[in-house]
Order: sequence, then structure tokens, then C-alpha cells
Amino acid sequence: MGDFSIIYLQHIDMVVIRDDKKIARLRILGQVASLLGMAALIGGMVLIFIGDPQNVFYFQMAALLVGWILSQVGIYFAQRYVRRPRPDEVLDEALGKIAKNGRFYHYILPAPHVLLLPTGLIVFIAKYQGGKITVNGDEWKQSGIGMRRFFGQEGIGNPTKDAEHNIGAVVHFLKKNVPEVEEVPIAALIVFTTMGVKDLDLKRSTIPAMHYAKVKGYLKQYKGGPDMPVADYEAIRNALDKKAGNAAMELED
Repeated sequence: MGDFSIIYLQHIDMVVIRDDKKIARLRILGQVASLLGMAALIGGMVLIFIGDPQNVFYFQMAALLVGWILSQVGIYFAQRYVRRPRPDEVLDEALGKIAKNGRFYHYILPAPHVLLLPTGLIVFIAKYQGGKITVNGDEWKQSGIGMRRFFGQEGIGNPTKDAEHNIGAVVHFLKKNVPEVEEVPIAALIVFTTMGVKDLDLKRSTIPAMHYAKVKGYLKQYKGGPDMPVADYEAIRNALDKKAGNAAMELED
């Protein structure tokens, strides 16, 4: 069944299943990395005042480098698992009652956020980054964040590539665990979970991208095609629930 400690929330129209134990573990990891990074940075600064500067220079540089790396690791995990609301919580709120008959899997599958619908799967790419963000095709740009690019905020990266990678990971999982299902409709949606929307220019993205406040309206108009054959849907659901472990089984009791 897997070593999961999972909680689930029963919404009116959507079931949410998440790996609560994993979230707690990575939250602690982020906090520890941040504290160790701060300690290393402080230690590197203190070395300036200890002994001959020429003798401690390399130790100082090593401490500062290690401190910076640990701080970035802490930021990475903090934005996903410490900061509230977390990305999964924002997505749950955004979908609300729109995802009828949906099963939302958080931090369980090879992609962090996967919604199973009778029509297929939607892989959500959650982005928290701020500043002015624009996209043209699959080329993303982020500006207006100053030194936060190096301290305090992870860069935007390439959400399009992230979506393609996550879809590939889900496809691989399905081929391995549901080989009898030959074709599974899979879509991707890039969602920004930050509060402001005025600095997002996402209309030219090759993959649908939007602020979380617009997800509900988008899904109302979303044409996902006809429902999958019942046997295919049940096989996929069983494979995802098996990965989720006992929590998903409790839903059927």
C-alpha cells in the first residue's frame, strides 16, 4: 500500500487525496535547511574576524557557498510546503465545485498535482513566483524582482518544460501500472498561485496558463472530449488509488 500517511477531504463534487506525511517531512526539511544555511552564512562572516584572513579565506568561501546553497534549498521547500496557503490548497480552492466527479491527487503520483476526471487527466503545474511574467510560445521571462532573483525567490524557470516533464512522468506511470489502457487523454494547466494578476501576460503560452482566480471559469468552458470507457477509467482510478494507499480505499467504504 505504500508508506503513506494520507488525509483526504470530501468536497461536494470533488475528492482530494494528499500525502500529509510527505508534506510534513518536506516542511521540516525546508526549515532545517534554512536554519543550517543561515548558520553557515553567519559562520562564514565570523571567520573574517578569526586569525589571519589569508589562512581562513578558503574556509570562509566554502562556508558562504554552503550557506547559500542550503538557503536556496530551504526556499525551494518553504515555498511549496511551509508557506500558507500551499499550492495544493490554492488549487483545491480554485477548482471548488467545478471539478465534478474529480479525484485530485497531491504529492502522491510522479507529478505533484494530478486531477482525474471521467474525460481524462489534468496535470497542474503550480507556480508561486512574482514579478512581471510574460510568455511567448514556450519562452518565459521574469522581471521586476531585483536581487530577489538570487536571494529569497526561486526563478520562474520554464513552466512549459515542467509541464512536458510531468506529463511524461505520468504517462510512464500509466504504461507501467495500467498497460491494458492503450490511450489516456492527458492535458496540462499552468497555474500561478500568487495573489496579484496584473503582472501576468500569459495569453501566448503554448500550454494553457493562468492565475488561479481564472481556473474556475476556464474549466467551465474546458472541452475535454467524451468520457473514457468505463473500464479504462476504473483501471486508471484503481492504479492511482493503489499508489495513494489506504486513504483512497477508505473512500470506497
